[in-house]
Order: sequence, then structure tokens, then C-alpha cells
Amino acid sequence: MATERLSMRKTREILRQRLALGRAHRAIGASVGLGVSTVGSTVRRAAAAKLTWPEIEALSDGELEARLYPAAHAAAAPVRAVPDWATIHAERRRPGVTMELLHLEYLQREPGGYRYSWFCHEYALWLKRRGATMRQVHRAGEKLFVDYAGKRPCIWDGTTGEKVDVELFVAVLGASNLTYAEATRTQRGPDWIASHVRAFRFFGGVPEAVVPDQLRSGVSSPCRYEPGIQRTYEELAAHYNTTVLPARPAHPRDKAKVEVAVQIAERWILARLRNETHYTLDSLNERIAELLEELNARTMRVYRTSRTALFEKIERQALRPLPAAAFTYGEWKVARINIDYHVEVDGHYYSVPFALMHDRAAVDVRFTASTVEIFRLGQRVASHARSYARGTHTTVIEHMPKSHQQHAQWTPSRIVSWAATIGPQTRELVETILAARAHPEQGYRSCLGIIRLGRVHGNDRLEAACARGVAIGARSYRQVESILRAGLDRAPLPTTAEPAKPVIDHENLRGPNYYN
Repeated sequence: MATERLSMRKTREILRQRLALGRAHRAIGASVGLGVSTVGSTVRRAAAAKLTWPEIEALSDGELEARLYPAAHAAAAPVRAVPDWATIHAERRRPGVTMELLHLEYLQREPGGYRYSWFCHEYALWLKRRGATMRQVHRAGEKLFVDYAGKRPCIWDGTTGEKVDVELFVAVLGASNLTYAEATRTQRGPDWIASHVRAFRFFGGVPEAVVPDQLRSGVSSPCRYEPGIQRTYEELAAHYNTTVLPARPAHPRDKAKVEVAVQIAERWILARLRNETHYTLDSLNERIAELLEELNARTMRVYRTSRTALFEKIERQALRPLPAAAFTYGEWKVARINIDYHVEVDGHYYSVPFALMHDRAAVDVRFTASTVEIFRLGQRVASHARSYARGTHTTVIEHMPKSHQQHAQWTPSRIVSWAATIGPQTRELVETILAARAHPEQGYRSCLGIIRLGRVHGNDRLEAACARGVAIGARSYRQVESILRAGLDRAPLPTTAEPAKPVIDHENLRGPNYYN
């Protein structure tokens, strides 16, 4: 059956989880909200194209789509025999019988049958239709469950005495039940992501999957079948080499671990804080860390050991290592390129290559506290240091057209140097014009216009005109142009002062002392 063409973001996530993480098709399908057959078809297309994950990372969205969906259509898949699920279910109850063995026997009867991932997926669907429930078995290092507590701790404003409610983030590992908790100001994106980063650091490693509730900070479009992962959360998962597997709405069994962990945190942490007063979030979290250490050291009745001891025994070594650098929170927005080849982020404008100016497609912008990155079809086209000055521009010279680059590169020293190649009088006039302006940039156009008059009238005439301009106090392009147009550059220069006349000595001249 032909598979619906996917967005390149989902295609890349499927291939990353399969080729880079080695996850099973069913697990990938549950993570990205797609059927196993769709996942399998995407993986088969990549295999047919002989693509590896490093090669896929280097391809743009358009190149990847061309490799995965060539013009020629594959032949329709042959009809395959569907297993007798009732017999499969009965056989599975027998000691030592596994799904892998049953699938092998099915292929011996039907050599052209379905693959193992489809076999398991369809069996699970058959069980759901029968109302059967499979008990969850959590492997070490497999899942981390995360959620916020329903009850909220609080801090007190030391100035106003006002009570300020805050949030309690809780994370628990599936196999060992080791629990992490901390208080945050809000449940919004920056706090949500920062809590994950601190939780990974607390555990000293990363699980194969993170299971959140369908909270808006992590899931952009809640849905039972196809939840959309918030983009920054998706980036976090890629940075830590894990995957996000949202729990289904109204299915508490999907996150039963964290539901229980939240109850325990409320009873063993929040209840003990009820008579304590904290004025800062740091003070509250220091106290929560103390209570958390006691909680993880308590002996669990079922396991007859503590969470910490069980974690050290079975789960620490199963976690994936932390990356060298912690994840940096960044937000995403879709932007249009303005006519001046800039895009806007929080009132500031950042340049992109001017060739994209007439591209009607939108670009993706990722901005952190220190950087702004602009992407077109999955490829980064510009990167800038973040600026918080509203209404101003950050422009890279290489992004400008050649004509704009030449204008942007003018400086007072460069203009004076060019004027000096014509002559000392031209240089003197240019220096005088630049010095007369409150800002030298205000005299750029006038000076450039004067220098370019040499192309029309010749440098010798321009030098003579500038000499007359200096003599008469000219301060503009129009005055020099008028001198050349009237031919006054060929006339003698005006005399600036009359020669001193000899003093006449006569008896009738009173002199200055007469009036003393």
C-alpha cells in the first residue's frame, strides 16, 4: 500500500531514530505519531537510496525529498496472508514461546509474509480490540517519565509579604524509580526545557525515550494518534540523542510511573514543606534537594531496596552518556524576508543573503539569548549575534548587493585618501567638508560627488576648481560643480588681502596718542 508523502521534518526524525538510534519501527511510529507501515516505508526508501544518517544530515530538504521520492513509482506490494491472531495469542501463553519465535514460524508457512515490526504492531491492535491489557515492563535505561504535580509549592515575597505559587516538576526513571523534583516559576517553554537539562544532569545520563504528558510546552498539537512535538523540545531530544514519546490523552497507564511519582513527591516533599517559609526559589530548591535525597534513600516495599541502590545496580550503566555541552534553549519563529533583505526578531532586523530577497517562501528563525540563526529549507543561511536594540539593523557586508557593499565600505579616511590622488587642493576641500558636518557620514555624498566630477571634467580642472573652492570657502558639491560649469577654474584665483601701504609721516597727522 502506498505511503502518504511525509513532511521532511518527520521524515528526518524517523530516519534519525532508526539509523542513528537503532530504534524499532513500532517505537518510532509511537514517537512521531505515525503507523508502523509508514515508518517502514520511509526506512526502506532510505535503504533503497543507500543513504546513511551523516549523508542525510548534509542534504537539504529538497535534496532529501528527491532522493527518497524519485519520479518512477514502485510496483504495488503483493497481497500477504494475515496471521490467525487467536492462535498466535493462545501459543504465546505457552512457556518459552516469544513473539520472535511465532513470527519465524509464520514466515515458514508464508515466506512472503509481513515483517516483524508489522507483526507485533497488528498483534497489539488485535489485543486492544479484545480489551486485553498488557502489563508494562520497563527496561533499564529505556524511559524517563516527566510531569508537573497538581499541588503547587509556594514562596513568599520578602517585600510585600505576598504568597507566590510556583510549579513542581517531577521526573522518574522507569526501571529503578529514581526520582528527581524541582520547583520552577512556570510551566512555560524555558522552564520546561531547563528542568529536563537539570534532570539529565541529576541522573548522570540520558534514557532512550522521554515520556511527557501532552503539555503545551512539549507538545504543540495534542492528539492521540499524531501528536506534534514542540520544535525546541524536538531539538532537545536530538541534542541528547533520545526521543520524545508523548503519552496518549486519557491514558493514564501510559505514564503510570510519573503519576505515582507525583503522588509520592506530594506526600514526602510538599507535605513536609507545608510549615516552612522560603523567600526565594533557590532556597526552596535547596530544601527540596534534601528531601529528595531522603526519598530516594527510602526502602521500597515491593523491591525491598531503595531507589538509589536499585539505580546504581541496574540503571546507571544503561543510560546513554551526557553530551559534552548542555542544551541551550532557543525559540523558533517563521519569518518573511523584507524588501531590504532583513528579517525581524523582537523589533531588531537581521540580514540574509540578498539573493533570497525575492524568494516568497518563509524562513525559519532560531534565536537564543546570544545568537540568531536563519534557516531556509533546513539549511542555515545566516547567523548573527543577538541584539536587543529595537528598530536597528545587524547587517553582514557579504549579504548586500555589490552596489550596496561599496557604499557601506566608505569611511572618512578612505574618502580623503581617494581625494588625495587627485591633488592636495581636492583633499583639503574634502577634509574641510567632512569636518564641517556634525557627523562625517552627512558629508559622504557631497565628497563622492566632487570626486566623481573628475570623470566629466578631468582631474586637472577638478583640482583647480577645488583650489578656488578652498579660496572662497566653498562647502558643497553644488559650489564646485558651478565653478566648473562657469569655467571659473581657469580664471586667476582671487586675492585674499591687499598689500600693506607705507605709513605717511606728516606734521598735520595727530596720531593715536593725540586722544589720550
